[in-house]
Amino acid sequence: MGKLISSILIANRGEIALRIIRACKELKIKSIALYSDEDLRSKHVKSADEAYYLGPPAPAKSYLNIDKIIEIAEISGAEAIHPGYGFLSENETFAGKCEEKGIIFIGPTSAAMALTGDKMKCKEIMTKTGVPTIPGSDDILEDVDKAVEVAEEAGYPVLLKSAFGGGGRGIRLADNEKNLREEFEMASAESRAAFGKSGLYVEKFLQGIRHIEFQLARDSSGNGRHIFERECSIQRRHQKLIEFSPSSVVDKKTRSKIGEMAVRAAESVDYLNAGTAEFLRDEKGNFYFIEINSRLQVEHPVTELVTGIDLVKLQIRIACGEDIPFQQSDLNLNGSAIECRINAEDPFHDFVPSVGLIPDCNLPYGPGVRVDTYLYPGCNVSGYYDSLVAKLITWGQDFNEARVRMSNALDEFIIEGVNTTIPLYRTIMNEKNFINGNISTDYLEKYEILKLMQTQIKESSLKTSDSSIAAALLYSEFLKGQNAVYNSSKELSLSDWVRAGNIKNGI
Repeated sequence: MGKLISSILIANRGEIALRIIRACKELKIKSIALYSDEDLRSKHVKSADEAYYLGPPAPAKSYLNIDKIIEIAEISGAEAIHPGYGFLSENETFAGKCEEKGIIFIGPTSAAMALTGDKMKCKEIMTKTGVPTIPGSDDILEDVDKAVEVAEEAGYPVLLKSAFGGGGRGIRLADNEKNLREEFEMASAESRAAFGKSGLYVEKFLQGIRHIEFQLARDSSGNGRHIFERECSIQRRHQKLIEFSPSSVVDKKTRSKIGEMAVRAAESVDYLNAGTAEFLRDEKGNFYFIEINSRLQVEHPVTELVTGIDLVKLQIRIACGEDIPFQQSDLNLNGSAIECRINAEDPFHDFVPSVGLIPDCNLPYGPGVRVDTYLYPGCNVSGYYDSLVAKLITWGQDFNEARVRMSNALDEFIIEGVNTTIPLYRTIMNEKNFINGNISTDYLEKYEILKLMQTQIKESSLKTSDSSIAAALLYSEFLKGQNAVYNSSKELSLSDWVRAGNIKNGI
């Protein structure tokens, strides 16, 4: 049994930094925050026991500055570093530096992280372990002619993917050889920009797929557990928008089978701490392993609500050398949970980022409602960092109760000053295909959800007794595509009315 540490430096910001701080408080561990010039007045800085200045707003000079973060850890006397998600959370160099300095990295070892980060090596290991993978290339491809050769063998359409990253970056779809040759250079450039490396691999594109991931935990004694699945099929450009558990297409037998496969995958790379095994499920019900995410996931609250397990506290205890305190047979699914990622983006204008001051905000409350956010009246949404401003999670005794609670909570959730994705989620929560579980990773396109959102807003506006609002909404058709805020006559665009919370009901 390991002894709990006394202090943790949190190498992150925003809602995930606050989430880790709360876990530290419960465990009576001193929390040490970092902040850039942009985050001087941020909530995580005020909530932590200590806070240290990191640098200018740009991530490369602050939250990605490995040497500076290690220096602050040594100055502050931090015994451990929690990377959260994003930034340096999957950087094996950072994990390795922590190991060199004798600082506990709350996550996998640098060696395991290097393996899971190299998708070709990971795929090779999974194949040897008997974990099914998607047909495609076995090696990193630097040459477009070789990519064409692999694509012809796998059969079009195919995906070009970065061999070094995740989060939907560096992915391109190719329907034929000409298309693949055009997309190859663009995918390579995206990979270089996002991960510093340009290697790609080709993967067979599966039609009508669902993205289902299994939460993992493994301790230093070699005990591995899966903590059930999360459905992540509602996506936009390979970026997850909505997650829920349990999945409507995973029964008890399948859960056990794929869960055991996920644990085997973690064992094969000697994985430590919490992580996620990601799978794609085709229309015939076949599961294919795609990767291990070697960090805490954005959507971890979904699993917490259906299992009662605090994953951040579990991470900390495993990092301190403790064994996982439960057997696989001890775990049970309780009810259903849904998470909506609230991003500061305008869904009416191609999800363009929206930044600025938040004059006021109203967070939803009630039975089965959880909000993880850094927002408060007077805070600022920065353009330097990820657009995620809040995670809204609801629990219910079944999927429908969780969905209704989510729909009601979205109606209550008001964020002034910026555009958000809340209107999109209001539409989805009441859309028949989502309700009936007819979803796949192309859900938004297949059922024209964005068009449906626009239509519902218009219909709602025409029912209002305030003719000025209706006029403004109709006028927004003229403004569409210009991302206008206020025109010279002070009329408002469609997204401005939604942002200001002036129309909610019926959306």
